[in-house]
Amino acid sequence: MAGPTTAERGERQQESSGPPLVRRLRNRRFRRTVLLTLSVVLLGSGSGWLLYGSPWLRVRHVSVSGTAVLTPEQVLEAADVPVGAPMVSVDTDGIEARLRRKLPRIDVVDVVRSWPRGIGLKVTERTPVLLIEKGGNFTEVDKEGVRFATVPQAPKGVPALELSLSRSGSATASLRRFGTDRLVREAVDVARAIPAAVRRDTRTLKVRSYDDISLELGGGRVVEWGSSENGAAKARTLTALMKAASGARHFDVSVPTAPASSVS
Repeated sequence: MAGPTTAERGERQQESSGPPLVRRLRNRRFRRTVLLTLSVVLLGSGSGWLLYGSPWLRVRHVSVSGTAVLTPEQVLEAADVPVGAPMVSVDTDGIEARLRRKLPRIDVVDVVRSWPRGIGLKVTERTPVLLIEKGGNFTEVDKEGVRFATVPQAPKGVPALELSLSRSGSATASLRRFGTDRLVREAVDVARAIPAAVRRDTRTLKVRSYDDISLELGGGRVVEWGSSENGAAKARTLTALMKAASGARHFDVSVPTAPASSVS
């Protein structure tokens, strides 16, 4: 009786060896998947412990920079940074909001992580452009019209705001139409537009109505500014007018295309 052919022997060999080979490949892939999963789990657990449980990545010191009137101690107290807490868990947005709420003098603050163990508080304070005197104290007003602090002494080089709203028709109409807050805002816009050299010499910024704002300078000199409109043009005109009429005591730039000056 003839034996199996070569083809039959090959088929039998594949049948006997095929399934174990497939099983081995499947087992190998399974072990590889298990090992990869375990590695990911261990890596995640290790990273979590490093960030939240490790003593090396915790807040140990807080620094303050940029203060002028405020002290670093005031900023630190208001910030209330959780020293000892994990660096990654520090709520930087919450600290910034808390600082602006507790210390209105702060205009901008950046809370930055300084890895591995520091928190930096970078502060920018508001700068007053006008002062409002009341009861012997002075309220500081910044370039945005924000009244951010009250101090017992007037800072040097900052003009005082005087609201001299008469009972004349124009003044009453301005007050009724714009309100005190709007007139203060107009005064702030004028204060921002005044040339730097003139601003340093400005003692008082007087508001009689929306379009009747004047500056009282040192030496009894007066500048009629008018409204806050065309501030840049008025500033350029005033600078040129003061150079051309250095002995004048009265300057009028309320209409910048037709300025005037006089010695009286």
